Amino acid sequence: MISAEAFLQRNPVVLQTANEPESGSVSSLDEAEDSARSMSNDSGHAGGMITGTTRRRGMTSWNARSAGNAGADDPSDVDACREAALRLLDAAPRSSGALRDRLLGKGYAEDVVEGVIERLIAVHLINDLDYAQSVVRVCANRMMGRRGTMMELARKGVDRVLATQVVNEAEQNGVFEEAAWELGRRVARKTEGLDRQVRQRRFWAAGGRKGHNPSILREVAAELLH
Repeated sequence: MISAEAFLQRNPVVLQTANEPESGSVSSLDEAEDSARSMSNDSGHAGGMITGTTRRRGMTSWNARSAGNAGADDPSDVDACREAALRLLDAAPRSSGALRDRLLGKGYAEDVVEGVIERLIAVHLINDLDYAQSVVRVCANRMMGRRGTMMELARKGVDRVLATQVVNEAEQNGVFEEAAWELGRRVARKTEGLDRQVRQRRFWAAGGRKGHNPSILREVAAELLH
């Protein structure tokens, strides 16, 4: 069995001062610091590249959007005006007058707008007669009279001459008279049991709002609201 003295002689203990690092510690620390600095530099460099790339991509995307919208700011841009017109027609049917007002409101030149509308009429994407007749049918379903229908056609940009034409045709076919009678029947059902004057007053108010001729209102009231 080896003694303690013999062991210490064979394996001397090297005492370290408090400020003296262990062997290999300095190089390990230096390597760690160098590695950290290298990683930081690489990361910063890579980050700069990513930021620059992202910035360039953002600018490219912004430029593309700007180029796509540039026509909307050019009053003489026929293609942009046509695209705007097609989008409006896709959203809802319109008369040429209503479409003209919208395009002029967007800032397109009058001659450009007129050219676009003429082309759309030529390819049957706008038909003012069909549109006006459809408005009259809608008004009849809403139990509106001649005056109310004329106001609705004007509001929707239908030319007054054309509006008068389709309204006269509807009147000759008894459209507004039938609408007045339907309105009277509806008011009669809703006011059943009420005083006669109350019933007639409500009917006259409804008929006036819908633009009916007073003569037909008197006839309906006398027949249905006695």
